[in-house]
Amino acid sequence: MKFEFEEFETIEEILLYMVTIAPMMKQVLTVNVYKGYTFAMIPIAPFSGEPILMVYAKKAVEPGLLEFDISTQKYRKVTSMERADRSYFVVTQPKQNTLADQAIAQLEGKK
Repeated sequence: MKFEFEEFETIEEILLYMVTIAPMMKQVLTVNVYKGYTFAMIPIAPFSGEPILMVYAKKAVEPGLLEFDISTQKYRKVTSMERADRSYFVVTQPKQNTLADQAIAQLEGKK
């Protein structure tokens, strides 16, 4: 599997990036926390599945539902989706993620 990488310093930068590339009406997006990385995997060529872009920060965020305000570039943990003017992220923390394992191995092998 071929991976491309885009690294950010903060969780807010990842969330901002994800909001800007998401389809217009998509209000809920998924982000993963795994092995010290917070990331999203995005297929660059959706029909072939390769390469995959891993957008990440070497920081962890608590799993759950996050509300992100693009105007202030701040997020907070919430229990429900209440506002149409905000974007929401479901943060998952898988026990095992073989695709992420491959990407992290490539990433850490480059450093």
